[in-house]
Amino acid sequence: MIAGIILTLVCIGYRVAMAYSGHGQWWFDFAPISAIALCGAVYFPKWLAFVLPLGALFISDLILNAHYGVSLISGEMAFRYLALAAVGVGGYALRNGIRNPLLLGGAVLASLWFYLVTNTGSWLGEPAYAKTFAGWIQAQTTGVPGYPATWLFLRNSLLSDLLFTGLFMACMSFTSARKSAALSRNPLLPSRFAPKS
Repeated sequence: MIAGIILTLVCIGYRVAMAYSGHGQWWFDFAPISAIALCGAVYFPKWLAFVLPLGALFISDLILNAHYGVSLISGEMAFRYLALAAVGVGGYALRNGIRNPLLLGGAVLASLWFYLVTNTGSWLGEPAYAKTFAGWIQAQTTGVPGYPATWLFLRNSLLSDLLFTGLFMACMSFTSARKSAALSRNPLLPSRFAPKS
C-alpha cells in the first residue's frame, strides 16, 4: 500500500510540476486524474480510499487554479469532483475479486466518464459555447477557438490513466508478492503482515 500511496502523490506532484514548468502545453492534461480516484478506491484501506485521492487532487487543483490566476473554487470544480466521486464509487465496487483486465477496462470507462462530465460542466459554464446540442458537441470535440481541441485532453488523460493503472497494479502486485515471500519464510509473523486476499 505504501508504494501505491507514493505513486499517487508522485503523479499529483507531476501534474503540478508540469504546469509550473511550462512544458505541459503539448501534453494537455497528461495526468491520471480519474485513475487516481479509481485505484485509490480499489486498493487503499477503507478509511483512506476516498480521502487521500480526492483530497490530494483537490489540493493540487487549488494550487493550479492559483497558478493560472482563476478563482480557487468554481462551478466547474463541482462537476470534476462529482465525476471523481462516481469513479471512486465504481472503484470501491471492484474491491473484491480484482481482475487486471477488469481494472484496465474500468480505467478506460473512468476516463470517458470524467471527460464527458467535466466537458459538460464546461459547456454549461462557458459563455463561448452555445447552449444547444451542437454547442455540447463542440465542448466534447473541438472546444473553444484559440485553445487546444478538447479531444486532445481525452487522448492524453486516457493514456495517462491506463499507464497509471498499470503501474499501480504492478506496485500492488510487487507489494503483495513481497508480503507472501516474507510470510513463507517466517510463518510466525503476526497476521497483520499476511497478504490481503
